[in-house]
Amino acid sequence: MKVLMGIWLSGIPRLNDQQVALGIAEARAHPGVIQGVIVGSETLLRGELSSRQIAGYLKTVRSAISEPVTYADVWSFWLSHPELASSVDFITIHILPYWEDQPVSSRQGVQHAADVIATMQRAFPGRRLMIGETGWPSEGSTRQGAHASLVDQARYLREFLRYAATAKIPYNLFAAYDTPWQRAQEGTVGGYWGMYNANDQPKYAMQGPVVEEPHWAFGWLAGVAGAVVFALAGLWRRRWTGGCGWMALGLSGFAAGAALAWQCRQMWFACSNRLEWSISIAACVLALVTALQLARWIAARLSGLMQLPRVTVWLRFGWLFGMAYFGLLLSFNGRYRDLPIGLFALPCIGYAMVALLSEHYEARWPMVEERFLAACLPVLGATVVFQNVGLSAVSWLWLALNVALAAPVLSSWYRARQNLRLDPQQA
Repeated sequence: MKVLMGIWLSGIPRLNDQQVALGIAEARAHPGVIQGVIVGSETLLRGELSSRQIAGYLKTVRSAISEPVTYADVWSFWLSHPELASSVDFITIHILPYWEDQPVSSRQGVQHAADVIATMQRAFPGRRLMIGETGWPSEGSTRQGAHASLVDQARYLREFLRYAATAKIPYNLFAAYDTPWQRAQEGTVGGYWGMYNANDQPKYAMQGPVVEEPHWAFGWLAGVAGAVVFALAGLWRRRWTGGCGWMALGLSGFAAGAALAWQCRQMWFACSNRLEWSISIAACVLALVTALQLARWIAARLSGLMQLPRVTVWLRFGWLFGMAYFGLLLSFNGRYRDLPIGLFALPCIGYAMVALLSEHYEARWPMVEERFLAACLPVLGATVVFQNVGLSAVSWLWLALNVALAAPVLSSWYRARQNLRLDPQQA
């Protein structure tokens, strides 16, 4: 078996010198095994070294070994630094449609790869090309029209392999195995590029249908369990009667259970340490308590009860603050963050339903902090849609949840101001 050996380059000269010395020694010790040496990978992308510095390391390695030497980076950086081509024996490019500045969907992914190869061949005529990395993630956030999913990964890899069989260009698929440890650096999506999972099991066959979530039935079971839990909770201090109340509790419980199942699936892939698990579980419990409280209120209201259970104000403020905080993270550093739709769906939809069913609730004068946060939420949600240029359905759903949580506060503020104008003595 022959392999390509990599020499890692970073922004620390002392470590680079050590890596170069070790790489040269390994290449000399195994002349019949090493097919080529890659000196640096995406170093320009990370901004750690200049092209001149990389060329210096390439010159050192090329003069010390007989094997072909190359440098690997995203294809666009080769176009930006064509001077590096004279320092390598062949050009190694990375084509990752999901990570492009203008992400490409899996349906157009292989055509994009073919276009990139054609562009590189025109830019570097007569030079040997190799695709050092190409692949697709099976989990993670959506980038514009590029979805990180099992189905999308299978589509891209299957179509790329058919294309590569006729393109006559060497390539490496990224990656063989999932690397969950990489979630700490690149979020959920960084850990799930493998054709095999971390337990050495293939994710799917290379032919035939692919099921995105083979355990989909657990979502329905979670919904049924939620309906039962909400119905049992409705018995506590119940002062209402009628089928409308029980229907409201059942539907609310089913929706809550299904939403939390969705969120727990996301947590399964996203959480990488005890702290993340602890925070995520605590947030899910809080969301469940909030949904349960709101469902009891809705059940009482639909049953015609005049003296309704109290809706906790500070709890709504907590969700407003949490959503605004997460919205800021998404707006300024959202590249590797997932949208916790299942978590925020419970309070956002719940408070919106309470507002629709209660004129008194809508007319309450909100705290100034609530007003400020409610005014920010639609803007933060729209920012996520703008970042995805309107192509991500998930980003639109996130905006809808922001509006659903903010609208009751803004409506209540508006109604309170109207009442104040009609009756100035309330001031």
